[in-house]
Amino acid sequence: MNVLVTGAGGMVGSHMVEILYNCGYAVIGVWHKNKTNIEQVSAPINFVQCDLRYGYGIEELIMDKLPQRIFHLAAQSYPTVSWVSPAETIDVNINGTVAVFESIKKARKYVYAAYDPMVVVACSSAEYGQTLNELKDPFVRETAELKPLHPYGVSKVGQDLLSYQYFMNDHIRCIRARIFNSTGTRKVNDVTSDFTKRAILAEKSGIYKLRCGNLETHRAIMDQRDLVRALLLLAEKGKAGEAYNISSEHIYKMEDIVKMIEVEIKHELIREVDKALIRPTDERIIVGNVDKIKHDTGWKQEIKMEQTISDMLNYWRGHI
Repeated sequence: MNVLVTGAGGMVGSHMVEILYNCGYAVIGVWHKNKTNIEQVSAPINFVQCDLRYGYGIEELIMDKLPQRIFHLAAQSYPTVSWVSPAETIDVNINGTVAVFESIKKARKYVYAAYDPMVVVACSSAEYGQTLNELKDPFVRETAELKPLHPYGVSKVGQDLLSYQYFMNDHIRCIRARIFNSTGTRKVNDVTSDFTKRAILAEKSGIYKLRCGNLETHRAIMDQRDLVRALLLLAEKGKAGEAYNISSEHIYKMEDIVKMIEVEIKHELIREVDKALIRPTDERIIVGNVDKIKHDTGWKQEIKMEQTISDMLNYWRGHI
């Protein structure tokens, strides 16, 4: 089976192509700017550089290979960047998604009329936005109103609804995967990756200090391997046209994350609070209700945070 993964240069995409290859699939990995993670992929993946916004490259790939499954992970994925570059965020995320679906339509028209791939689109919990602040139950369901609070969230709503309309109007099977917080090796710029990296820097220097913000905050975080497994299961067992939350069901206090790191490195870390890392108001705990994906695919979160942290520490030991 031919499988196409856009955004193969990202954390999730680079791990996904390895897993797919090891499962015996013929994998095509599309990347654009981030080559760092691709250089760490050990499997002989067919990587193709392509800016999805301009269509021609992705059209050629899809029309030539006719992949039976497409995982559309490519995006400008940082909310903070979306405030600085809102037009680029909308352009990359919206027009990139349009290009994938239009390429499928062209493949049907010019190559094989019965072409019927399953497309899994990486959407986001950021679509819920203000709704997360209004709900009494922190476990948000897929039926909740979409009220994004930044350009990135708006772009993800656009990807979500575009996918739905291509399903309804052009009968292109797709899954809208609304992804919540995830972390793991190759991740950068989240609290777990920052803490594990700083811990290894401390280990190497012998100065066991940890720069941190408010350690009393809580986050629901899942391992990227659980996320990848969820995406693969959705491609196989998910109901076409539906939206599915993919979220951790476990909530962790940041202080507990630090304690897990201390256990792994076998050394206490002196906490040094950096006021620049403390937010004026802390965001509410964001957790997705995952009853739907559990029911339809049998997925459940399996990897413990202790394992994730151990793997991330070992990753930084090899990359610092």
